[in-house]
Amino acid sequence: MSTNEILVNKHRKPSKGKETMARAHKLAVIGVGKLGEALISGLLKKEYLSTGAICGTVGHESSISRVAERMGIDVTLDNKEAARNSDVIILAVKPQNMDRVLREIADELEPDQLLISVAASVTTTFVEERVERNIPVVRAMPNTPSVINAGMTGMCAGLYATQSHCEQAEAIFKCVGETVFVDESLMDGVTALSASGPAYLYVVIESLAEAGVKLGISRETSTLLASQTMLGAARMVLESKAHPALLKDMVTTPAGCTIDGLLELEEGKLRVTLIKAVVKAAERARELVNTQNSAPQPKVILRK
Repeated sequence: MSTNEILVNKHRKPSKGKETMARAHKLAVIGVGKLGEALISGLLKKEYLSTGAICGTVGHESSISRVAERMGIDVTLDNKEAARNSDVIILAVKPQNMDRVLREIADELEPDQLLISVAASVTTTFVEERVERNIPVVRAMPNTPSVINAGMTGMCAGLYATQSHCEQAEAIFKCVGETVFVDESLMDGVTALSASGPAYLYVVIESLAEAGVKLGISRETSTLLASQTMLGAARMVLESKAHPALLKDMVTTPAGCTIDGLLELEEGKLRVTLIKAVVKAAERARELVNTQNSAPQPKVILRK
């Protein structure tokens, strides 16, 4: 077993699920945008929490009524109040705002609370250093299909997060899709693969649909054919547990149509291009981390 597998398995136990979350926790989502709304909707749909157990914050007064009406939860501009009164706090703010928000709520936090960050490239160390207490932190990287409860979320635990904290975080993101825990050194890869991945696959769907149009099929029908085909292929991989190469070979009959198409894909270097796209995105994610870590910190002025 590799070092990474050992680190992953350390945090992987079955989630305790609905009973723990529904009865024992009040949750705050700081920065309720599209992702925050998706998480809240998932929690309510799965009945892990009620509307009365969830609060959210927004950056502008004009957003309060909109979010309150859509979600049915308490909404405020006060990040400190939301953090103070919650057991689990999801930080759904933009990466460039994370430093400010963490310093704003730091004095309100206690070690029995759980912080979950969903900001891309923001490390658990970054969060822990700014709250300056032994606060448990879980870093999560969901993707946009979470909005339709078909998301994929990669997660890792910070220095003070226990198995119980990991299970709490997993229960939340299970409400909007699938989850996996990895070592934090792999989170840039998760960002590049599953968080950025839908964009690559949309290009594939678009391209297949264009091919259908070229062959005389209507655009609407071509898009349906391409999209449902990708959905079905993904389900085959997930449900059969078979290697994608084996499933590919099942479709590819000798001297048939598929092998000619596959040869064109190989000649066009689709395989290596997709690999390079993920690697390049991961490199960019690492650059963002380095930029954050090298950013100047606010100066502390001591007055006599």
